Amino acid sequence: MPYLLLTLTTLFWSGNFVVSRGMHAVIPPVALSFWRWSLALVILLGFAWKPLWRDRRLLWKYKRFILAQGLLGVTGFNTLLYMAMQYTGVINGVLVNSCVPVLIAVISWIRFQETLLVRQYCGIFISLSGVALIMAKGDVSMLTQISFNRGDLLVLAAAVVWALYSTNLRRYPGEIHPLAYLLAMILVGLVGLSPLYLWELAQGKTFTVNSSVLLTVGYVAFFASVLAFIFWNRAVRSIGANRAGPFVHLMPVFSSILAMIFLHEQPERYHAQGVVLIFCGILLSTVRLQRTTTTERSRG
Repeated sequence: MPYLLLTLTTLFWSGNFVVSRGMHAVIPPVALSFWRWSLALVILLGFAWKPLWRDRRLLWKYKRFILAQGLLGVTGFNTLLYMAMQYTGVINGVLVNSCVPVLIAVISWIRFQETLLVRQYCGIFISLSGVALIMAKGDVSMLTQISFNRGDLLVLAAAVVWALYSTNLRRYPGEIHPLAYLLAMILVGLVGLSPLYLWELAQGKTFTVNSSVLLTVGYVAFFASVLAFIFWNRAVRSIGANRAGPFVHLMPVFSSILAMIFLHEQPERYHAQGVVLIFCGILLSTVRLQRTTTTERSRG
């Protein structure tokens, strides 16, 4: 089940990259982030306010954790990502974002002295090779022609923020209901977004509400926010950030599929080759580790 949740999460986030880039000239970045989470808050309130009220004392007890996660996962990550899409394309954005598994491994080692097995390092490298193959359209020499700009640096900053958020889930208080946690985190994140949104409005950056805008905000609020965060949080708490990280490499796969569906791009051989490498890398860094862990537990 955790692996299915991670797969769906990366599918939803792939769509997030595509629509945020496609609408970058229509909706300012902070506005998209603010209204995305505002709508997500409204959606969650319908069925999460009871857990929130019931766990209010626990949330206050762990207020530092909630504050950090809200500022990282809601205020920081998405705003940086949408700002990046003002200056860079989906290909560059997804490519830079693919360093998340490496960042998670480094941060886990620094903060928790959690190390990876050799096969996990190999799995990350193999899946990252699949990402590079897709991005290079089957010609690895094309990677030398990719130029990086400040948008790519913003994606890298967003990747660091997301790696910090994911490794922090190791400290998730198990007694807090997941919906209460998500709702509280969104509230904190919106408080952090509010002054940024007011500053953006003061710069004269506004947008016109139309059907495209409503569909975009609806998608990123329900699929890329509510469902994706519930799925990611649950999966990471279940199998750990290091084992969940390589699933980020599925995003180029889904981005290519979405481009074929909505942009009528034709599938190429390198798509299949990249997909095989990515799945082999994910299997190497997750499935075999699970078997080892299960064996060790049975011996204990």
